[in-house]
Amino acid sequence: MKSSRAWWLAVALTALTNLCQADLRLTLEDSDLQPAERAASQELLDEAVAALPPRMIQRLDRDVRVRWHDGLTHDVYGSAGGNLLLLNRRLLPELTDGSAANQRTERPHGTVRRELLATLVHEVAHLYDRARLWSSENHRQLAFCGQRAASLGLVGLPDSCRGQTERRFTLSDDPRLLDLAGWPQRVGQRGEREAENAQVARSPDAYELTNPLEFVAVNLEYFLLDPSYACRRPSLYRYFREHFNWQPADVADCEPGLPILNAGHDFARTPLVELDPERVYEVDYLFAEANDAWVSRWGHSMLRLVICAPGRPRGPGCRLDLDHHLVLSFRAFVGDVQLSSWDGLTGVYPSRLFVLPLGQVIDEYTKVELRSLASIPLKLQRDEIDMLVERSAEMHWSYDGDYYFLSNNCAVETLKLLRSGTARPELDALDSIMPSGLLEILISRGLADASVLDDPREALRLGYRFDSYRDRYQAMFAVLRERLGLPQDDVEQWLELSAEQRRPWIDKADLRASAALLLVEQAALRRHLLLAQEELKKRYLSGRERGDDSLAKADDALQGILANSGYLSRPAELLDGSGYGLPQINERQRLEQESSQRQARLSQLTETLNEEVRLLLGEERRLELESVEANLAQIGEHLRALHEAGGGLQLP
Repeated sequence: MKSSRAWWLAVALTALTNLCQADLRLTLEDSDLQPAERAASQELLDEAVAALPPRMIQRLDRDVRVRWHDGLTHDVYGSAGGNLLLLNRRLLPELTDGSAANQRTERPHGTVRRELLATLVHEVAHLYDRARLWSSENHRQLAFCGQRAASLGLVGLPDSCRGQTERRFTLSDDPRLLDLAGWPQRVGQRGEREAENAQVARSPDAYELTNPLEFVAVNLEYFLLDPSYACRRPSLYRYFREHFNWQPADVADCEPGLPILNAGHDFARTPLVELDPERVYEVDYLFAEANDAWVSRWGHSMLRLVICAPGRPRGPGCRLDLDHHLVLSFRAFVGDVQLSSWDGLTGVYPSRLFVLPLGQVIDEYTKVELRSLASIPLKLQRDEIDMLVERSAEMHWSYDGDYYFLSNNCAVETLKLLRSGTARPELDALDSIMPSGLLEILISRGLADASVLDDPREALRLGYRFDSYRDRYQAMFAVLRERLGLPQDDVEQWLELSAEQRRPWIDKADLRASAALLLVEQAALRRHLLLAQEELKKRYLSGRERGDDSLAKADDALQGILANSGYLSRPAELLDGSGYGLPQINERQRLEQESSQRQARLSQLTETLNEEVRLLLGEERRLELESVEANLAQIGEHLRALHEAGGGLQLP
């Protein structure tokens, strides 16, 4: 019993000692330093400690020795091992005479002195992240466990006590930080993380992409030393602030709005816009239903930002402001006109986050691809909506991944964005590579409200559903069958006829049938434009291989479009690697100028391409397109004549 009491007394004294000394100390080894060197070095160490969060200082209850060392290579500022931190001695003279504060360097922090300060912070961050640490509460629990063990006549600390009192204050293996940092969960791998970080654009220091340990250390440098970090990487700033329950004294005032590039087809307007999270009323899971194309057989996952028009209070009425709504869509950026299934399986295409106007997306799917859209609200809290919008802007500027049709497709990318953007724990266990499957899971887990689709008519009226134009075309064809007695059974059979075969029916149509003919013939034009596009693609690829001179001008225009449009999905290339994270006010003027110049160039190239492509079509396809256009012109004249003769036009 005496030995157990003695052991408990030793435990209590150790705990008390640790409580009294629970502070980090950076101790300069100064025996070989001159007074001026000693003073400059100590000032640097004091500044580093002053920049650290109080929680980090308290939990790192150790003495870390700092030594100027001759053995480090020229470009290395410092390194650490155990409780010894080495600084490159070649930099000591510049620190001592003060020139280090003004001497510029190519390194991220700008001056030699700032780099030395960042080096100290970086290495201390490693100590904090790697160490098995003890808080004051842990010590109190340890003392209590020791006292209880002694009263029971036990010698030593029971394993149950050790398990309860020992903690690891770690950052680099925190799932939340890994999601934000760029090592998200891999699909179908039971929580295993991606091996490579794809948030490569607008990085402050490429060293952060090496592994999560270095990511934490590099980002703590900027969190503690760069006032603009809160504006450039707001999600990570919030994470560190909450982790330490503290923020640096010097934090910049962030400009309102998040800069994004609208990748719409309207080249007449500047693509740079300011996205205000406060104007986002809700976020929907926007699902494009499947069609027969092999790349679309599982549908397509997107997110729709329901944005209120300026001046409108945030509320249900914002759902009618369709012209202001934006769509977040992860797509394969194809740097050529050819879309290869093999390349899609092997990840040749970059995966990027496109920001598109809702109207363009609706037309793209419902009119061109004849696919319906379902827009299902996600059940998110106000702060989760704000964080998701903010995170989307960050990904827009930083992400450049690889698109795999079967493992890193639109559904996988959308789920990863939802995880990192909302921090909802229910999303962690979700796993689906199919857009339709992800939608079903979101609904079954109560994360999406599918009841908005229960009343089809109301869903269409309120914009929860956008029907494929195939249904409209079929409805118009039913009018034609009724009025004209057409022998075909459905609209597809009608469109299989040549334009010349459809033409005789135009003069037989009344007002109602003529309006239906106009809409169906417009569908025929879109269909033949798609077929022409496919024909041009094949001719372009084969002609380029054999050096067809007739393709030269179109080739230049097409290659110019591909080269100049990439920035819409990877806007970081407009800033030539300067800065990091979300662009700030001093970068936005340059962004506006660069993006406007690119838009003007794209507009010119598109006009040139449109002029050239007709010349490249085969004679049969070109004549058919001209015949469809002639039909449309004839229908228009017939409608005008009927209108003048019989009064107002009633659409079917």
